Amino acid sequence: MPVSVVETSLADLRTALEQKRITSREIVQQYLARIATYEDRLNAVITVNPNALAIADSLDRERASGKIRGPLHGIPIALKDNIQTVEMTTTGGAMAFADLLPPYDATVTRNLKAAGAIIIAKTQLTELANWTATGMPGNYTGLTGYSMNPWDPRRDPRDATFDGRPVMNTGGSSSGVGTNVSFWAGNVGTETSGSILSPAQQNFLVGIKPTVGRVSRYGVIPITADQDTPGPMTRTVRDAAIMLGALEGTSPDANDAATKVCTPPPRNDYTVFLGADKLKGARIGIPRAFFYEPTVPPAGGSATPRGGLNATQNAAMDEVIAVLKAQGAVIVDPADIPSVVEPVPVNNFLNWNPCSGLDQAKGRDADCSIAFKYGMKRDFNTWLTLLGDRAPVKTLLGLRQWNIAHQRAGAIKYGQALLDISDEMDVQADRARYEADRRKDILLSATNGIDAAMKAHHLDALLFPGATSANIGARPGYPTIVVPYALLPVPQGQGAQAFPDGFSPRPAPFGVSFTASACGEPTLVGLAYAFEQATKKRVRPPLFP
Repeated sequence: MPVSVVETSLADLRTALEQKRITSREIVQQYLARIATYEDRLNAVITVNPNALAIADSLDRERASGKIRGPLHGIPIALKDNIQTVEMTTTGGAMAFADLLPPYDATVTRNLKAAGAIIIAKTQLTELANWTATGMPGNYTGLTGYSMNPWDPRRDPRDATFDGRPVMNTGGSSSGVGTNVSFWAGNVGTETSGSILSPAQQNFLVGIKPTVGRVSRYGVIPITADQDTPGPMTRTVRDAAIMLGALEGTSPDANDAATKVCTPPPRNDYTVFLGADKLKGARIGIPRAFFYEPTVPPAGGSATPRGGLNATQNAAMDEVIAVLKAQGAVIVDPADIPSVVEPVPVNNFLNWNPCSGLDQAKGRDADCSIAFKYGMKRDFNTWLTLLGDRAPVKTLLGLRQWNIAHQRAGAIKYGQALLDISDEMDVQADRARYEADRRKDILLSATNGIDAAMKAHHLDALLFPGATSANIGARPGYPTIVVPYALLPVPQGQGAQAFPDGFSPRPAPFGVSFTASACGEPTLVGLAYAFEQATKKRVRPPLFP
């Protein structure tokens, strides 16, 4: 029986290789054929590895001689194009970095190669992981344009957004598009706040956003080390668990001190935590306020409720909770996050967001956290120095000047407001303010946030709709796993958001997220796997057979 790569899990491909029913060369050939067939409709790829077949041949020879490098031996994996590879350019989607061939591999790249993976391609992303401009669509870059969502690969027909962008967002800045349509077995994204969870949800994939530090950031174009982390996106929880172990590596990275935070499981094997019975007796909290039900933050300003779900999303989450109960979970409902329902305005999480955009530039940023924009200036400039003479620009200021000089060529179509407000930061003079804001971020998101809810109700995890945990989970660097659940109708919209007569948006993917405190991946992997096995909702997009 021939082995097809379409929707075939990484685990099943590995079994087929072990049983000699397929070779790595044949797997790569099938994936390359799919890229050739569908890429022009999706724009999921920035670079295909020209040596992919030669690498597959060498790994096939190693297998034939009895040498198996690790759990990904001969399996093609794609990397977000902000993760360095010495044999392919690493562009970040920025025109200034179009020809950047880095002098060293990212640690995650080295770990994947050590596990036997074939780096088949570099994926589309939002330019510089979505810290370039406000109002820029997800998965747009000045270098390669827009990426499309396989669930509805059409352009947005509405006047207000008629610039070529997709009608259905591909989510975050880590393209899950290629994994969704079987261009490769899985891909590595990076998240600072939502860029693994959101595209995983939007592409009906499993995504693991690890605890910051569990996976090294060395060799990844940064936004801020406070929140950046690479992580896997796959079609099954088992595949994501396998990839997480490979990404983590066997020992801490001397180039990233945060990799000492969490202890890896024996042999980096997260599959030992999988089990269809892992929901039995698990205590799972439902953070109703804001995440499920609209909430008015305490303040003297607008009384407009924020957050909440629409009717179809609410119905889906009711079904999810019923599944969890049927599987033996103990549901704590509500298990509101204390900082979200805090009555004192200055201590309420909903009133404390990262500074973003020119209206929160220096002098207008008293009521927002400067941690993001400060961290970007600090860490981006450090990264540029590590490139040595390969760096096309030497500083963030140099990048901004390059972009302005090349506007007519297509750079910064949506401006560069986020780069601008970052470059305003003075890494020395603004350090005290940054440290104070960072302490408040942790207080509201962790101490009086996720940690407080988990401790008060003795929880194993919090359950969030879709990727809505991204912001509160990202601030302290906590882990989350998103799992596919439903395809829900997209509202026709009203006013400027209304779709024109005769245009019907297709149903959009909707997932659920399990979140825990630092280093909680072993528990989350088990809960996510048990939920996946009880529901098995993942299907492939029908337009790309």
